[in-house]
Amino acid sequence: MLEFSQALMALSKETESDLLPIFQQIDERAFRNQKKVLEAFREEKVSTECFNPTTGYGYDDMGREVLDRIFARVFEAEAAFVRHSVLSGTHALTIGLFGLLRPGDTMLAVTGTPYDTLRSVIGIEGEEGTGSLKDFGIRYEEIELNEKSELNEKAILNRLAKGGVKMVYLQKSPGYSTRRPLGNHVVKKAVELVKQAGSDAFVVVDNCYAEFCEEHEPCYYGADLCIGSLIKNPGGGMAESGGYLAGTKKAVELCAARWSCPGIGLEIGASLGNTKAMFKGIFYAPHTVAQALKTAVYSAALFEKMGYDCIPRTEEARFDIVQQISLQSGDKVEAFCRGLQSASPVDSYVTPIPWAMPGYQDPVIMAAGAFTQGSSIELSADAPMRPPFTVYMQGGLTWESAKLGILAAAEEVFKIEK
Repeated sequence: MLEFSQALMALSKETESDLLPIFQQIDERAFRNQKKVLEAFREEKVSTECFNPTTGYGYDDMGREVLDRIFARVFEAEAAFVRHSVLSGTHALTIGLFGLLRPGDTMLAVTGTPYDTLRSVIGIEGEEGTGSLKDFGIRYEEIELNEKSELNEKAILNRLAKGGVKMVYLQKSPGYSTRRPLGNHVVKKAVELVKQAGSDAFVVVDNCYAEFCEEHEPCYYGADLCIGSLIKNPGGGMAESGGYLAGTKKAVELCAARWSCPGIGLEIGASLGNTKAMFKGIFYAPHTVAQALKTAVYSAALFEKMGYDCIPRTEEARFDIVQQISLQSGDKVEAFCRGLQSASPVDSYVTPIPWAMPGYQDPVIMAAGAFTQGSSIELSADAPMRPPFTVYMQGGLTWESAKLGILAAAEEVFKIEK
């Protein structure tokens, strides 16, 4: 039985009361985003025939084609494709990088070093000769954000002026850094800088964890390509695999040739019965993301009252669903993850421990009692076991179940404090 101390429940009640105005703002944004999704379904005349599975080559798959158009509408792009066979967010990003870049091109990351798993794709970490961008003669450069966690505009303009940059790359979510997430105003500024420099570089955005956290998506502000995973926000907790790429027609066509092969692109690809879950996922997504945002705000407010530093802070704008909580010790990180796992609907009896996870430099601990393995839109927490021992919590299919998970995590941290 889940039981919580009176002191924690009193703190939780006070916290939740304080958050009512923020929760109302989240619900209002979810309503507007849900309207956008519903309108896309209506415009594309979704019918039960769209859910029929195809096999083999998957030629003339009606559902696949309609879903691509829905994603293009929802992500405010010229074109898009979404496939259950995209294995992860990193795989989707890899399709985008290899789709747009050619030998001799330069990829310029303007939000610092990308997420851990993408570094071996680029070739800045990992073994040589495994097929990274570097192996194919594609150069990589990066510019860190300034001290205010904003784009270093002068450095970006200076580099673009030298020429040779084919891609300006932004990562909205912080990954395992301790910076703040970036909103679409940063994407807009990057697009403006590229135009100001007279560059023809593609502006590409890692949109993982950020979908539906604002009223518009990166393509609305001029990004050539935005990329994400279906077991994060846009899958709504319904899709069990997959990823999407949305952007200009040119960018999407180039990526489609990489996803399948040149000359075929998006004309092939059997749905194998996965289409209905992806339709349901994008339909549920605005609501599910709102549940995750409420969970993030609540966890920040609760742990701030307990004396811990959080990024973002309770009152700050939210640009993704990830909540950073600096617990300052490995024992507290393990306690947090242990508590959250114990209040999960799946594998609640399991005790998470740190392990050497492929693609990461430090041992990583993960708590995720999810219906879909690795689903970040379901309540989960993970942390690299290194100072300042920050746990990264995200997701929550329902606010009520997620609240129970956060309370269980807080109770375990209370025990360590005693």
